[in-house]
Amino acid sequence: MTGTTSTATGRAGRIALHTFLIATCLVWLAPVLWAAFASLRTIDDTNKNGYFSWPTELTLDNFGKAWEQAELPHYYLNTLIITIPALVITLFFSSMVAFVVSRFSFRFNLALLMLFTAGNLFPQQVIVTPLYRLYRLIELPEWLSESGSLLDSQLGVILIHVAFQTGFCVFVLSNYMKTIPMELTEAARVDGAGVFRQYWQVILPLCRPVLAALATLEFTWIYNDFLWALVLIQTGDKMPITSALNNLGGQFFKDNNLIAAGSLLVAVPTLVVFFTLQRHFVAGLPLGSTKG
Repeated sequence: MTGTTSTATGRAGRIALHTFLIATCLVWLAPVLWAAFASLRTIDDTNKNGYFSWPTELTLDNFGKAWEQAELPHYYLNTLIITIPALVITLFFSSMVAFVVSRFSFRFNLALLMLFTAGNLFPQQVIVTPLYRLYRLIELPEWLSESGSLLDSQLGVILIHVAFQTGFCVFVLSNYMKTIPMELTEAARVDGAGVFRQYWQVILPLCRPVLAALATLEFTWIYNDFLWALVLIQTGDKMPITSALNNLGGQFFKDNNLIAAGSLLVAVPTLVVFFTLQRHFVAGLPLGSTKG
């Protein structure tokens, strides 16, 4: 009797868990599904029958209009110019810091890790004004910035992303590197490997799963950023893809169906990156979060 009761309780628990997970997925997917539904309708149809109505016709014209009107290819390129360097520099710097923190014992080891981690708790909006003024004062050669300063340059946006994203990556990578046996670096040291060779040829190859997981997260976060591009870039042609949606709205009228189609097109690269690295993402994300 006890065994039957426990089996029934376990089955009820699984049903409740799956019901909760399905409901959560529907809540998260509802806006995306609604945007996809709206993007397939014409503005005349929604103006006449309302958005909460069955469409009289479905069309893909909104996607073509959004692609051309928002100049998406140009803004995709701008976004890659910002996202790829920021991602590579962030992972490179954070992996070096994590290597030092996790593989060497020194007086300020823990304090250094706490310093990088504390940066994640700092609200970005707090430094908007001082950072804007600082960027105006930092001069750059014309070949690096047409404005002559960090302000209104894509380099400035790259640097602020590196500054804010490095802390989280250091925290995750250092926890993961601590799970790698110290004997590996000790053996490499005995064989004459220097510090950089230990990092580059011994530890870094073992961090591929967690690096792939971080690359997926960081690409999504940097790609979707709107705040820093809006604050630090003043020239419209230098803006990333998130600002391209502004080109779809008029001064007195907005075609929400067109904006929905543009939003879905803007989201495509993040989906491609996630599904490409999905296996590494699922395998690597928990690795640096439980031990340390």
